[in-house]
Amino acid sequence: MVRQRSRVGAGERQPADGETAREPATCPECAGRVVRSEGSAETVCADCGLVVGEAEIDRGPEWRAFDAREKDEKSRVGAPTTELLHDRGLSTSIGWRDEDAHGRSLSPRKREQLRRLRTWNERFRSQGSKDRNLKHALGEIDRMASGLGIPRPTRETASVIYRRALDEGLLPGRSVEGVATVALYAASRLDGVARTIDEVAAVSRVGELEIKRTYRHVVRELSIQIPPTHPSEYVGRFASDLGCTDETERRARELIETATEQGVHSGKHPVGIAASALYAAGRLCNDRFTQAEVSAVSEISEVTIRNRYREILDAAEAGDPP
Repeated sequence: MVRQRSRVGAGERQPADGETAREPATCPECAGRVVRSEGSAETVCADCGLVVGEAEIDRGPEWRAFDAREKDEKSRVGAPTTELLHDRGLSTSIGWRDEDAHGRSLSPRKREQLRRLRTWNERFRSQGSKDRNLKHALGEIDRMASGLGIPRPTRETASVIYRRALDEGLLPGRSVEGVATVALYAASRLDGVARTIDEVAAVSRVGELEIKRTYRHVVRELSIQIPPTHPSEYVGRFASDLGCTDETERRARELIETATEQGVHSGKHPVGIAASALYAAGRLCNDRFTQAEVSAVSEISEVTIRNRYREILDAAEAGDPP
């Protein structure tokens, strides 16, 4: 016979409506194993039969889906909020296609009505100057990130940094494009998706000098702790552009770690260290490519590659056990 007991000790609080009570891992009576009863919404002890939990609520959907397409068709909720949109994706979006739900073309009268709806929807979505500023800046961040191959999570980080700069009043006297570029550059360094100032300036609408000035100001005012860039963060991208083997890339990372331990990287550009280590690894692994090819990929001069190349090999020889 199954015993059912409901107890609330002194000082204990019953879960409120809509709150899920945490199920104990063991039976409170005999410390036995707690299992879920098949065919009922009860959790019982497998040893003594005590009903630990009852009348549990299934908060999931009432439908089942067996693939991603079926899940999208049956879902009745919208996309999650995102920092990449000025309104975080909470407003209504009207598609640009002049078609109905069945793919049939709309009549001229309906197309004109839909065009007016789109116009008014855009006006309502960005009513104030702050919304228009965010809309323009986040569009710039997305455009530059697409050109640099930066993933979506880093774009989200850049959007958060720009929103902070806007709330702190750092934009007066500076261009929207400049602060958006700095937000993307800082986010790439924070997330370990390093891009050089030259690469960011190539896709930005502002010059390199303005980027550096704005970057120092924004990082100082927002108290963002930017870690120093490690040369290994550039190796994967350079190796992919050169078509290196996995052995060469792995050897380059080992050379960088050895050079870092020897202090070779101190005071030197991390991109130069990464390019030189990759060139040295290619020669050690018989994966031959020229200094000119490495220079074209990394945008580092061949003179710098030759100088760092010798220092990296000397550090590797010094780090090898006798």
